[in-house]
Amino acid sequence: MSFGMPARAALVERTTRYWWLVLITGIAWILFSVIVFRFDYSSVTAISVLFGIVAIAVGISELFAAMLAHGWWRVLAIVAGVFFIAVGIVAFTKPGNTFAGLAGVISFYFVIAGSWNLITGIWTRSVNSAWWVQTVTGIVELGLGFWAAGYWGRSATLLVAWVGAMALIRGINEIVLAFRMHEAHEAAAPPAARTA
Repeated sequence: MSFGMPARAALVERTTRYWWLVLITGIAWILFSVIVFRFDYSSVTAISVLFGIVAIAVGISELFAAMLAHGWWRVLAIVAGVFFIAVGIVAFTKPGNTFAGLAGVISFYFVIAGSWNLITGIWTRSVNSAWWVQTVTGIVELGLGFWAAGYWGRSATLLVAWVGAMALIRGINEIVLAFRMHEAHEAAAPPAARTA
């Protein structure tokens, strides 16, 4: 099924209408990361709950993104959303008796999220001038994931830093996405709406 230009513009205008909501969630992620970096969490349980909140929030936002996606992108967004929610639930129900278990969960999250961002950034480079931001954050997440997987120490501070980094990276990605959505929305808006 092919879309004509008016139909395609209407679809883009409709799916990017709520760009400001993505901007608000991006800002919220960055504020959350500041809160994470400011507080000292001394127990694995507190860190697990914090990580669980982040993972579930990421999963929910991926499921919302799936509503705007089409084809395989929708399937991948749904799978990613369900995965992140499942990881968050596991973090709540089994906070882990050791830092190694939590570091393993966090490293797994970073590897999956980094792979997703890296592939998506490269895949969309022909239509997204900010593709490099998502690609760089994917590389950073992959690096953090492999670092977390190799670090089996007992540093609560490092685990908190990993959770804060997750929130910060997510916030940056969502703010860049919001501005890209705004540009697409403006370009797809009817000429009368642009001058109003």
